[in-house]
Amino acid sequence: MVKADKVFEKLKIKKPEGITLRWLVNILGVIAIFFIIVFLLGSFAIKNHYYSNVESILESGATNASVNYLSNNIESGLSLEKSAADYIDSYSYKDRTTIWIIDNDGNVLLSSSGFSVEKQEMPDFEMAVTQAGGTGKFIGRLDSHEKVMAVCRLLKDSDGNTLGAIRVMSSLKQIDAQIRTLVFFIFLALVAVFAIIVLSNMFFIRSIITPVKEVNETTKKISQGDYSVRIEKKYNDEIGDLCDSINTMAEEISTTDKMKNDFISTISHELRTPLTSIKGWGETLIFGMDDSVDEVTRKGLEVIVKEARRLEGFVEELLDFSRLQSGRMKLNKSKIDVFAELDETVFTFIERAMRDNIGVKYSIPDVPAVADADANRLKQVFMNILDNALKYSRAASTIFVKAEFTQLEGKPFAKIAIADQGCGISKEDLPHVKDKFYKANVSVKGSGIGLAVTNEIISLHGGKLEIDSEEGKGTLVTICIPVEGMPESDEHKITEDTETDE
Repeated sequence: MVKADKVFEKLKIKKPEGITLRWLVNILGVIAIFFIIVFLLGSFAIKNHYYSNVESILESGATNASVNYLSNNIESGLSLEKSAADYIDSYSYKDRTTIWIIDNDGNVLLSSSGFSVEKQEMPDFEMAVTQAGGTGKFIGRLDSHEKVMAVCRLLKDSDGNTLGAIRVMSSLKQIDAQIRTLVFFIFLALVAVFAIIVLSNMFFIRSIITPVKEVNETTKKISQGDYSVRIEKKYNDEIGDLCDSINTMAEEISTTDKMKNDFISTISHELRTPLTSIKGWGETLIFGMDDSVDEVTRKGLEVIVKEARRLEGFVEELLDFSRLQSGRMKLNKSKIDVFAELDETVFTFIERAMRDNIGVKYSIPDVPAVADADANRLKQVFMNILDNALKYSRAASTIFVKAEFTQLEGKPFAKIAIADQGCGISKEDLPHVKDKFYKANVSVKGSGIGLAVTNEIISLHGGKLEIDSEEGKGTLVTICIPVEGMPESDEHKITEDTETDE
């Protein structure tokens, strides 16, 4: 597999995957096996055809008629050598074959080539001697290393006595060369056909895979909230119908989402004014109360003001969410000190944490982290993270806040880490905590959009928000915001400004 990857890389070809890979393995694998079988069977058939022709020619030189001719001449008084010479002179295939006349001891008495032949191993002669039919066949190499086919038949008189043998041979050098040439052409033809099949099917598979990939990418964008994407319809078939269906779905979702956002925005604005009045009058009544007001009335007004503030915060979150969804969330940037804004936020948060019996430890560098940012939005981010840490913390635990400078991809950032010792987040919920309206713990009050808004604010600043948590141990939230520069190493001091423990 590693070698295959290197081949694709050298040829600058995209490595096949998914449907394409399955197609290559399954379809082309079957076709390749079929072609290999065809190639092997074709090669065997060609070789068998040529060798059969050669064998037919050889057998024509050692037929029963030939044997009878030689045997009759010998019985009529001619010697074996004289009879063999007469037969060789009249043999029609002597230009393509070689004939040996062999005595009973295996010595070559006469050769049609005219040269004397030394005694050597002749498996076909030994086979003819041992077999009942008196014939033998041999394909192999002579002592001279020449590859030949030989057919041998015993010569017998009328009484069945063996007089010798006739051996007809033919060289297979040219035959094998012709076979190799034909096999090579068959191989080229199969490769050409295979290449045509691959190219034609690659075109077909791409006509399916490319639209499917586009559909996949489009559906991913739609699932991430981008309802403006559309798929170009290229084919009037099932793929084209699928593209139309997804485009229609995107339009309907976009319309429904716009109606939802408009509704949220309208309701939020409609709730804002009466809530402001309720909170304001409640605070005024509490401030103007004297000792004559009974305790129940006092507590009731405090509850009204507290719940009005909570609803007001919820309405503000809904308004931010509406701005986020419609792309209307804007930043009022200016030169600020990120660490100073964090310090102010933590300072206002400490008193609230102490009321809930939660300690706060934080450390901030004594040098400014200058950034082009929206101070109010950053305070909103810090307070939201701290508020979550407080909501999910256990009594008598501690929230840790640490700020420092860091570098990401060679650029300076202010890094702020906020950790709690609360209930933590499960592995299943952790990937979704920044999704809109997602709540990992439904028992805790909240809208489920705070982290989504927070993440969007950080993204608009060009920063990063990361959440790491372990269920039962606590949660760590890390915020990275780009700053204008890093301080000198000797000035980069961390001071323990405030520490509160219960």
